[in-house]
Amino acid sequence: MTDIRSHEAHRRHAEQIPSVRCAVLTISDTRTEETDTSGQLIRASLEAAGHHVTRYRIVRDEIWQVRAIFVAWATDEEVDAIITTGSTGVSPRDIAAEALLPLLDKRLDGFGELFRQLSFADIGSAALMSRAFAGVANGKPVFCLPGSPQACQLALHRLILPELRHLVWTVRGQSLPSRAKE
Repeated sequence: MTDIRSHEAHRRHAEQIPSVRCAVLTISDTRTEETDTSGQLIRASLEAAGHHVTRYRIVRDEIWQVRAIFVAWATDEEVDAIITTGSTGVSPRDIAAEALLPLLDKRLDGFGELFRQLSFADIGSAALMSRAFAGVANGKPVFCLPGSPQACQLALHRLILPELRHLVWTVRGQSLPSRAKE
C-alpha cells in the first residue's frame, strides 16, 4: 500500500520547478483584448503565483481554429501548460469539449468533478451546465475553464495553482524541464 502522504513528498520535489510557462487561450465570439476579463484574470493570477504566460490568444468559437492553436501550443517547447477559458457550457456555440477532448492523451476527470462541486457551493444547481475539464496533451497539463471570471478565479485558486508545479512534474515522468535560459 502506498503511503498516503507521498503526494506531499512529490509536491516538495515539484517545487524545484522555478515556474511554469503557460499558454492562455480565450475561446469567444465576442471578447477582445480589452473585454477579456477572464483571460486577464488568468494571466494575472499565474504571474502573481510566479509563473510565466508565454502565449496568449483570443479565438472564435470555431472547432478547427481552436484545434490549430491548441496543437501549436501542445508542441511548443516554450509552453509547459495550457489554460483555456470560455465555450465550456451547453449553448450551441460552446465547442471547447468537442474541439479539445479528442486531442487529450489523458483526462483528469477529478478536475471537472471537483470544479462542479465547488461551483455548486457557490452558484447552486446552475453548476450542472458546466463542462469544464482537464487533461494532459503531449506531456502538458490542460485546463478548460468557463468564461465567467468568478469560475476562473475559483478554478485557479482552489484547484490549479495549488497543484500546477506538481502536475507538470508528474506528467513529465518526475523530471524537471530543461531550460537553457530562464
